[in-house]
Amino acid sequence: MTRVLLIGLDGADPELTARWMGEGRLPHLQALAAHGAFAPLRGVVPPVTYPAWTTCVTGVNPGRHGIVDFTTMVPGRYAIRFLNSADRKAPALWNILSDAGKRVCVLGVPGAYPPEPVNGVFLSGFDSPVADGVDRSCVYPAAAWPRVRRWRFAPFQEHRITPDWYGAALRLLGETITEKTEIAGQLLEEEPWDFFMAVFGEADTASHHFWPLEDARSPRRRADSNAPEHPIRRVYERLDGAVGALAAAAGPDALVMVVSDHGFGGAGVETVHLNNLLAEYGCLRYGAAHDAPLKRWALRLLPARGRGALFRRFRGAATRVESRARFGGIDWRHTRAWSDELDYFPSLRVNLEGREPGGIVPRKEYESAVAELCALLETSPAVARALPRDAVYTGEWTTRAPDIIIELNWKDGYRYSCTRARGGPAIETLPLSEWRGGKERGNSGVHRNPALFIANRKISRDAPALTDMAPSALQHLNVPAPHMEGTALFGYDKGDGGNESGWTPPPEKQYTEEQENVLEGRMRSLGYYE
Repeated sequence: MTRVLLIGLDGADPELTARWMGEGRLPHLQALAAHGAFAPLRGVVPPVTYPAWTTCVTGVNPGRHGIVDFTTMVPGRYAIRFLNSADRKAPALWNILSDAGKRVCVLGVPGAYPPEPVNGVFLSGFDSPVADGVDRSCVYPAAAWPRVRRWRFAPFQEHRITPDWYGAALRLLGETITEKTEIAGQLLEEEPWDFFMAVFGEADTASHHFWPLEDARSPRRRADSNAPEHPIRRVYERLDGAVGALAAAAGPDALVMVVSDHGFGGAGVETVHLNNLLAEYGCLRYGAAHDAPLKRWALRLLPARGRGALFRRFRGAATRVESRARFGGIDWRHTRAWSDELDYFPSLRVNLEGREPGGIVPRKEYESAVAELCALLETSPAVARALPRDAVYTGEWTTRAPDIIIELNWKDGYRYSCTRARGGPAIETLPLSEWRGGKERGNSGVHRNPALFIANRKISRDAPALTDMAPSALQHLNVPAPHMEGTALFGYDKGDGGNESGWTPPPEKQYTEEQENVLEGRMRSLGYYE
């Protein structure tokens, strides 16, 4: 029987994987690679979770599938809204395969809420707007909920990082790997599947927080006597066991691909405040600051369930809180460009006349303004490259992206952070109290490219890319692919390709206020927002 098992290891780094495979610590991954392929995987720029996994399952870049980040700007306002699977503009593997009569099981893919009607079982990922576990709103069909209800999202807070936090977090990561492996293994055994995909997020969480404990050279390393030894390696070892169990359950004839959305590296102790940098360049002016202290306190300190209850009482939309944090305190009448100051997605937006409500840059000057800003940014020691969005993405949905994409510099092997400030220096050293990487002022481990690719089949060419994953799976299942940017990796010819799927994008579905509250809280607890 021709079947495909795609295992996602969010944040798994190819360099770390190669090192620990070479030491014999990851025997199941090593066995797959020995029979097939191991390679760095070209990812998306910047290496962000939502767009990367969406590129993996659609075979096209974010400018075509439309999921450029967790959020996008609301037209005509200084405000954001959360994106979800209804905003995706290209068919995913599970859509194409379901239309072709194939049976699919999809578990935990980020950017896949609300769950989509498929020929099989579908469980949304960590962006599901639920407190910490799975409810029926995350599952299709709803009758499958009892089989997946132990799947957990972000079961602990990631803000107040103390020496005692590490051991408890490591135990919880091990527990969630075990639970997910059991759930996926049961479905592999019981479901008549053709395509099976499960994503594990534990390597990403561990790498964000435990990097200085694993890397003796990290400038953020501290003598925390209660911290566990080699915590990232231990998480990889547990994930290796999960890969072995799922590959065995899939059977010897299945094509097994192990993929990550990005790799990881270490953060240094220097941070850049991009809006302060723009102020120094004369491109931004601060005005009166505005904030919502109670809501920001709740987002930062309360567990997910408490956050939801408080927000329901105050009936405040979480996107308004995050929008205020991003856009408050700026004098738009004297601002040509600004930054959201997101560590995972450093970028700039032009305050464009006719697009932004207080836009001052004439549309005819847009391209020259972008070029000027890119040149200015690249004079900063914190910036490696500043690129117009059209140099990064192609497709009609490129307009959802910021105008300028920034790659932060690496100094002595460690990346600058990007954090929020209102006034003060553009670049500063983080205080010692923030070196542990609590998800408020820059993580101790940061996303980087390349991602990871391992398969139990030989590939026909070097330098695979995330865009190649979907066409490779379709090729193996003998299902014609719609027009994708990627190409199949395996050296045999199945399916004629090139045919359009019958899939059409669903109507856009925005979150309710309560869902926004829970989701925004999760984004904060996972470190995407301050």
